[in-house]
Amino acid sequence: MSTILVVDDELSMREFLKILLEKEGYQAVTASDGEKALKAIAMQEFDLVISDIRMPGMGGLELLDSAKKVTPDLPFIMITAFASPEDAVQAMKHGAYDYITKPFKLSEIKSIITSAIAGQAVDPKHSTDAARHDYTNIIGDSPEMRNIFDQIERIAPTHANVLIIGESGTGKELVAQAIHQKSRGAHNNFVPITCNAIPESLFESELFGHMKGSFTGASSNKIGLFELANNGSAFLDEIGELTPLIQTKLLRVLQEREFKRVGDTKTIKVNVRIISATNRDLEQEILEKRFREDLFYRLAVVPIRMPPLRERKGDVPLLVDHFLKKYSKTFEKDAPQLSSYAMEVLMNYDFPGNVRELENIIERGVALSTSNIILPESLTLSTQRRSAPEQDSSGNAIFTMTSEEELYDLGLEKATSIFEKKMIELALKKADNSKMKAAELLKISFRSIRYKVKKYDIL
Repeated sequence: MSTILVVDDELSMREFLKILLEKEGYQAVTASDGEKALKAIAMQEFDLVISDIRMPGMGGLELLDSAKKVTPDLPFIMITAFASPEDAVQAMKHGAYDYITKPFKLSEIKSIITSAIAGQAVDPKHSTDAARHDYTNIIGDSPEMRNIFDQIERIAPTHANVLIIGESGTGKELVAQAIHQKSRGAHNNFVPITCNAIPESLFESELFGHMKGSFTGASSNKIGLFELANNGSAFLDEIGELTPLIQTKLLRVLQEREFKRVGDTKTIKVNVRIISATNRDLEQEILEKRFREDLFYRLAVVPIRMPPLRERKGDVPLLVDHFLKKYSKTFEKDAPQLSSYAMEVLMNYDFPGNVRELENIIERGVALSTSNIILPESLTLSTQRRSAPEQDSSGNAIFTMTSEEELYDLGLEKATSIFEKKMIELALKKADNSKMKAAELLKISFRSIRYKVKKYDIL
């Protein structure tokens, strides 16, 4: 259970926040001023501090500065009754996680608290499944990822072949590496093979090797990837792309545990664990006669399904924190923070490119950031706008794209922006230009629609 310190000179606000936090499952401790809060921080470990900015005596910013000297990683959410941009900027400059103005919506502060607590979970002093199992490259603490970690722990010590199924960008190769690292053959080679990157004419030679003179261009003997992976693991990525001929040859190796180099008569015995991956539905491929059923069952002794990022949104803050640190080192910058607006944008996004796409978004954001705060506009490189759409007979704007090629030329980000702007305009029209009502129609927060209206120059 996370423990949160609430600091406010107003008794009613302290009691309100204490009740709210305890109702949400947190343990809440209160302090009426900065001095008392600082003493509490020195005596007890907290996961988050929610503090008013302006208080008699030691104010919120002074408390923040003093507390950071004692516990540098302790996140602060600052609250102010004065909707002042200066207050917000100062709070973030002093190292606050985020700020919120009074009066605030319950959904707003709940969302910020959840993000702040989740961000802390990646700290080494907090126990996560990834930390317990020594997974340094797989980030996640959601129920879906805990299940993946448990499967890895059970599967790794065996010699069973594993088929990892999942969309592109979900981290299938990372799971394959983790299985190898925890296997009995961890001290031997892990050999990745991207099946769709090798021409069919060269595939047999790449997998099994060849003898000098066995074909044009074979100027010397060559060890194949399977031989290189002997007593270790071979990772066959994009296994669904194999042609029928190569499927047949691979099946024989799995059955007999032996093969011959191209142009050789000598049989080579191998002990290789096959870990394969695909983003295709192989069972459907079998029904359509594009994949061998007997090969499928040889490969999928133990199947693992990698969840797409949209099914484990709780891991987004953890991943964001990981990538922020990674790319701040890459670009030799101080690690920035993601604003709550920017985090809300990510939490409401479906990530068709999954974790790989999120990593690219954060990489761009860090590269473009000019301060220690990444705002939503820094999450994309696209700043161009399309010309005003044509109108139909009813006066509603419509898209004028006439072909699939034009849509691809436009790009996902621009197309999404155009659609988002149109939705906001329609919602505002229906809500008689009330941002609050429009936000309810669109099922987003008032802060979010206020940002988007400004972003798209609406009204």
